[in-house]
Amino acid sequence: MADFNAMTEALVACDEAKVIQLVNAALSENVPAFDILNKGLIAGMDIVGEKMESGDMFIPEVLMAAQAMGNCVKILKPLLKEGESSSSGTVLIGTVKGDLHDIGKNLVAMMMESAGMTVHNIGVDIAPEEFVKQIKDKNAQIVCLSALLTTTMPMMKKTVDAIKESGLREKVKIMVGGAPVTQVFADEIGADGFAPDAGSASKLAKSLLN
Repeated sequence: MADFNAMTEALVACDEAKVIQLVNAALSENVPAFDILNKGLIAGMDIVGEKMESGDMFIPEVLMAAQAMGNCVKILKPLLKEGESSSSGTVLIGTVKGDLHDIGKNLVAMMMESAGMTVHNIGVDIAPEEFVKQIKDKNAQIVCLSALLTTTMPMMKKTVDAIKESGLREKVKIMVGGAPVTQVFADEIGADGFAPDAGSASKLAKSLLN
């Protein structure tokens, strides 16, 4: 039988070659792709997220694990039945207008994808009205706003206000993050949640979707 624990451990150890080998071995034993994805890979990325949150894993390792996960998903995708894809929700993520930082945002997007969500990463310097348009277009359940500059934090509030004015506020959960952002600020602007790092952002998104 497939050794899901070994798969999880190899992913946490960032051993891409071993993870791929274990995935292929499981497939050769006719283990369902859906089980490999959920019990072996997503379980592993959940641990990676926790380790990042607790400071036991750092960004370069997290990126390696996420890349290994992505390459395994490519193998599994054609084998997942229609409607059985891993998506547990649709997330829209972008950096607010006036801010061009995207490393943290991209890492959050990777972690959320690795946790089985469908993620639309719409880039940097995104105006409030563009967030509103994209929420409608992508039918997003969660919107993640990123800012790395104190000067662009007010744009987060403008974006939240624009979502309220568009009548979409009841349909989406809003998450905020970035170096200067705090829980207090998130509460002030009416966001549903704040995450200090990519691991906790992924966990928070999961809890907001449930």
